[in-house]
Amino acid sequence: MLLAAFFSTYALMQIPIGWAVDRFNLRRFFAVMFLIWCASQGLTGLATGLGMLIFFRMLLGIGESIYFPGGVKIVSVLFASKDRGLPTGLFNCGIKAGLAVGAPLTALLIQHFGWRRMFLLVGLTALLWLAPWLAIFPSRLPKRYTRASEMDTVARQRARRRFVSFDRNLLGICLGFFCWDYYFYLFLTWLPDYLMTVRHFHLLAAGLYAALPYLVFMVSEPLGGWIADRFIRLGWNETIVRKTIVTVAFLFGLLLILATHVLSPARAIWLIAGAGLTGFGAANIVVFAQSCAPEEEVGIWTGFMNFAGNIGGIIAPIATGFLIARTGSYSPGFAIGPLLLIVGIFSYWFIVGELGPRRHSAGASHRA
Repeated sequence: MLLAAFFSTYALMQIPIGWAVDRFNLRRFFAVMFLIWCASQGLTGLATGLGMLIFFRMLLGIGESIYFPGGVKIVSVLFASKDRGLPTGLFNCGIKAGLAVGAPLTALLIQHFGWRRMFLLVGLTALLWLAPWLAIFPSRLPKRYTRASEMDTVARQRARRRFVSFDRNLLGICLGFFCWDYYFYLFLTWLPDYLMTVRHFHLLAAGLYAALPYLVFMVSEPLGGWIADRFIRLGWNETIVRKTIVTVAFLFGLLLILATHVLSPARAIWLIAGAGLTGFGAANIVVFAQSCAPEEEVGIWTGFMNFAGNIGGIIAPIATGFLIARTGSYSPGFAIGPLLLIVGIFSYWFIVGELGPRRHSAGASHRA
């Protein structure tokens, strides 16, 4: 329940935060939310009981909810559709880089200072990030991207009044991202415990080995985005390119099932690292939302997408823990995530339609 507490508020905040990033000044809004993010992380070290731990984890979910809708919105504003794979991969691989560094570093800090000081150090030192953010990020994003010149006053007013435009693309994107996030959060919440409980690594070794798939995620995500962008610039169809890369990447997730059945711990580690190659598809599935959403609704579409994904973040730790307790084995719980990726492949191919630049829905409805 403590693992799920963060995801409950993080998921619930995605839709209102997505709405907000389409309308508010991102420089100031991101800074305020990041301040909440860091403060709640640091104050976790001062918690005196389970109730306070849950409170600070839920507060952390509120602060951190800006990360994904805000980042995706910024990329969609500053880059054309054909060029978004690499920048999306670069911004989103930061979380995997943090996990790759954080897994062994957290274990080391806990070993030397205890878990309370670990939270204080990690949370409060992260506030240093605010200085370069406020110094470098522009106070206003380019207007020529945020509103098309052909939109008249009536169309703009319609766009601001409308909450979100629903269609099958949004449904397919949400379903696919649910499958992806279930798989990813399975790694995030249960992999260290699996390495210690089943493979019998001590705390520091488990932290180091748990970092391997995150390193693979970190490298493969921007690389997968760059490869897609490259093929698209060469004239290949954007829809086919991005969906094919996602398909190949998601199939690597099946290696996680094999990892739970091999006897050798070393082979299990390599298979788990190989399962991190699903990261090749991560940037491209984010580009789906940027390409399919009306330009003025990228934030809210991303909010819906990440809300659906983080329902998987809530379910994954609870369902996996239940299956472990019920069966005495990690294998059933670790099989669900990869199998859901297969469902995600079908969602992206058969529910999500063509990708590419979208005109403003408000403008389109006005012309109709």
